Amino acid sequence: YETQGREVALSIEKSITLAIIDNAWKEHLREMDDLKQSVQGAAYEQKDPLLIYKFESFELFKRMITKVNKDIISFLVKARLPIQNADQVQRAAAPERTDMSRLQTGRSDVPGGSQRRSEPVRVEKKVGRNEPCPCGSGKKFKQCHGAGA
Repeated sequence: YETQGREVALSIEKSITLAIIDNAWKEHLREMDDLKQSVQGAAYEQKDPLLIYKFESFELFKRMITKVNKDIISFLVKARLPIQNADQVQRAAAPERTDMSRLQTGRSDVPGGSQRRSEPVRVEKKVGRNEPCPCGSGKKFKQCHGAGA
């Protein structure tokens, strides 16, 4: 195999299958919660709630499995993989060569090697921890807006 088409197809199939199963399982859990709520009223009808819950939950599970299988098959039958020309594949696979001598380094040419970071310009003065909070609450800054700092 010159191309990785088979592996790509299997990977797509796997991810689609897992996504469909995940969504179906979440929906199944919601339906089970609804079933639990509805079965609680069965005791008033002189029926065994546990027996009804077991039977209905098994039916829900069978329906979920059938729906998952149908959805997976339906999606995979309709799915189309993009096909590239041989020229496009070769261009994508060919690594670009760069001339390392022309690249600039991150350091400046000044002896010492690195540039200092410039400090941000502040319009207002920095609030001390024990000063009143500028929001006007009357609390100290460290107990108000400076608590997370």
